[in-house]
Amino acid sequence: MARLRASTLSAVPGVPTLIEPEEQEQQRADLAAALKELRLASGLSGERLAVRTGMSQTKVSRIETGRTLATVFDVQAIVRALEVPEADAEELLKLARAANTEFHDVRSSRRRGLEHRQRELAKLEQDSREIRFFLPTMLTGLLHTPEYAHASMPYPQAAAIAKRLERQTVLYNREKRFTFLMTEGAVRWPILGPEGMAVQVDRLVSLASLASVRMGLIPSNGVSGLPALLSIFVVYDERLATAETYGGLVVMRDPRDVEIHLERFRLFEEHALWGTDATSLLASISADFRARA
Repeated sequence: MARLRASTLSAVPGVPTLIEPEEQEQQRADLAAALKELRLASGLSGERLAVRTGMSQTKVSRIETGRTLATVFDVQAIVRALEVPEADAEELLKLARAANTEFHDVRSSRRRGLEHRQRELAKLEQDSREIRFFLPTMLTGLLHTPEYAHASMPYPQAAAIAKRLERQTVLYNREKRFTFLMTEGAVRWPILGPEGMAVQVDRLVSLASLASVRMGLIPSNGVSGLPALLSIFVVYDERLATAETYGGLVVMRDPRDVEIHLERFRLFEEHALWGTDATSLLASISADFRARA
């Protein structure tokens, strides 16, 4: 039965629940070191641990050297394979959950150039088969017209806008499934003038006809008893969830966090209009904007 030395465990207990960006790299390094020490203490080779966990030996090596971040599932498999005492296992899982939660702050994104963030999002979209978007306050980049994309960026950069629009080609991939669940308020929020907003809503109607797209709309009237709307969130397959704040983007890989967002998505999904009911309401919203143009 493998145990961690007290000196190693001292870095693990009391993992903060608040996300401190400067501590993320240290948490990941601590996790990698602790998992390697556990294996060495057990007397198992990397090859034997790989067999017991169903991982490849290469993945085990990359986890222990910190080149690959161990997921919560990976850590659960390793502590079971090594018969780690329950108390130690729970502390490691706490560390894994903290290490698998990231915060991408707006300031860093601006320093690097917002197009880098667009590339990261494009990679997530390419790597996922099913993506669910909950949009209570505004529309997401995959749905934007060029004018809306420019107006929605607080610090618009030509390269970032171009990359955001380029990402939209993924919507035409028939092997993927995109569900966009938005509120009527998000669709009507006047980021542009009436004519520009009408064009944006027309684009939603057009995209709703794609084979890969399912578009739902929660009407402002006739819905009651729903919980408060907090923020935009996206769930990639069932492995990762992101949530937006004014300060940046929170990325969550803990299965419990992902499931919480899936549960909330399913709840709101039941109260939305879909298919022709949704596109009829969108067409009505577009007509409202044009009547004011």
